[in-house]
Amino acid sequence: MSNREWHLLSRPVGWPKDEDFALVETEVPTPGEGQVLVRNKYLSVDPYMRGRMSAAKSYAAPFELGKVMQGGAVGEVVASNAEGVAVGDHVLHFFGWRECAAFDAKHAVKVDPNAAPLSTYLGVLGMTGLTAYAGLLHTASFKEGDSVFVSGAAGAVGSQVGQIAKLKGASRVIGSAGSDEKVKLLVEEYGFDAAFNYKSGPVSEQLREAAPDGVDVYFDNVGGDHLEAAIGSLNQGGRIAVCGMISVYNNTEPAPGPKNLARLIATRGRIEGFLVGDHYDLQPEFVQEVGPWVASGQLKYRETVVEGIENNLEAFLGVLRGDNTGKMIVKL
Repeated sequence: MSNREWHLLSRPVGWPKDEDFALVETEVPTPGEGQVLVRNKYLSVDPYMRGRMSAAKSYAAPFELGKVMQGGAVGEVVASNAEGVAVGDHVLHFFGWRECAAFDAKHAVKVDPNAAPLSTYLGVLGMTGLTAYAGLLHTASFKEGDSVFVSGAAGAVGSQVGQIAKLKGASRVIGSAGSDEKVKLLVEEYGFDAAFNYKSGPVSEQLREAAPDGVDVYFDNVGGDHLEAAIGSLNQGGRIAVCGMISVYNNTEPAPGPKNLARLIATRGRIEGFLVGDHYDLQPEFVQEVGPWVASGQLKYRETVVEGIENNLEAFLGVLRGDNTGKMIVKL
């Protein structure tokens, strides 16, 4: 077997450029004692990876220059020197951006390709799904009857947030997206009560029109003008869960904060950031509740699939541009 992997050559300044990366051909690694060798079948590309390309101190260690990057992946075990993991097993792990990976078996989570398509373990039943579930139900303390606003609502996380809110009894769910086609998808397929194209006018005005009675929960994937608009429409006791701020990830200068933070005093509003890694204890509960929704078709999902590891970087840049509808997946 051949093995190709993506290396980070230099830390991007602003928008990542092709010359910051290299697709390198290497030898297929040999698994050591207690390790497995996995031939990856699907790779995940996610917005948080942009932060790991920087040397700035953050919640996750930066990618090392001249070495292969990391990310979610699912694949088939082709060699095993570990008890409990056999050749032919399919596993979820975090050694993506490469065709083959050898690593300690303790980092492999078995998945069942007969229960759900393998790609879903990177999306609707994987980290992105758990992110939506934990952020909405725990960080934002969602309760039945809440009005919910979701930015980046056609993305992998946002689309699940809105649907879970509806399934849990939200009074109204509003989403923002970057095209009229995505707005139509939110309302007609995902069951959002209202949605708007943030490129069509000021977000604050469009949100007030879509949510005339205000919002109780805002799930933030975008930051910037979306966060300011949500604060402006927040009801008494409203909660904001900050999952991501993709609008500022490629900025070379600090972005200005919302101008209306003082409104949180009057509304007794709360803003809280969260990381999915703090909520892995919810994984069994998440799968038990969300799995049947996916199987029955109550919770719908989309995937944007890009073929070939040679297109892994372009797929990642596509996520930053908002090219994807639902989860962006690279199929090897």
